[in-house]
Amino acid sequence: MSFMKDFDHLKIQMKDVVSATNNFDPTRVIGCGGFGKVYKGELSSPEGQITFAFKHLDRRLGQGNIEFWKEIMMLSKHKHKNLVTLMHFCIEDDEMILVYEYASRGSLDRYLSDASTLTWTQRLKISVGVAHGLQFLHDPKGSQQRVIHRDIKSANILLDDDWTAKVSDFGLSKVGPANQAHTYMVSHGVGTPGYWDPLYMEFGYLSKESDVYSFGVVLFEILCGRLCYEYSNHEQTKILVPKWRQCYDEKRLDEIILSDLKKQMDPGSLESFSAIAYQCVKKVREERPTMAEIVKELEFSLEQQEIFESILESSHGESTSLMLKFESRSVG
Repeated sequence: MSFMKDFDHLKIQMKDVVSATNNFDPTRVIGCGGFGKVYKGELSSPEGQITFAFKHLDRRLGQGNIEFWKEIMMLSKHKHKNLVTLMHFCIEDDEMILVYEYASRGSLDRYLSDASTLTWTQRLKISVGVAHGLQFLHDPKGSQQRVIHRDIKSANILLDDDWTAKVSDFGLSKVGPANQAHTYMVSHGVGTPGYWDPLYMEFGYLSKESDVYSFGVVLFEILCGRLCYEYSNHEQTKILVPKWRQCYDEKRLDEIILSDLKKQMDPGSLESFSAIAYQCVKKVREERPTMAEIVKELEFSLEQQEIFESILESSHGESTSLMLKFESRSVG
């Protein structure tokens, strides 16, 4: 494979990986997915020791050479602040390791139920970030290729120190022409149950609207503070998306919104956010919005929330000032 030489500048040796991860020490594991376990480790640089995430291929999980090289090719070509950055890779004998920037806060799914750590405003900013990343993939500038991720879910959205969202895990992604309003490809269904586009799974027709559906599911997870499915005895027993759609249709969102989030929300922000989330999970693909439209609506929702918080802060400051004046007069 002569194309591999194009990526030689990213290659590092296995001895460096082993040293960085303390020989794949189990205590260094920070995650595990369809590709394999992810380890935290440090590599030397002119600036000192830098922390990275090392994803170690486990072929028993079903992925292999195709997913490995696809990840390298995708992330080498497509760079954006809301996409995870590939820093290095290692391939020796039968071992394959991908090395990424380290997202210190882990994946979004870990925080869904915690409204104090992940406030409504932070959730909106994360949503906007992911939407920008997907818009970059769906509507590339100066390129004839569109990337369809195929596995958008909260577990594949990483968060750095500043809570900046990073879309990750491109091993299942597909590339198609970007100079068309609709890109359809016939492909066997892959992804994660609950997040995948039902039409894609039923008929095998993949489109950028498939990613839009998956992202809509994530938006509902952010709103509801829980994953889109229920588990029992290590098996998925129920997908909640139909219930969420029904609650929106029947104006019963209060029943599914994470209760600790409600008191933080501006009503207008909630209205615009829930409306675009609902449109994303429409059963008919043509009724789903584009990523550009989603970005616009989510940014509007964030703007409404920030104005709301600014007014609250201002009124709180005025109340405090009046109280201090009253106390000073009382003392006098």
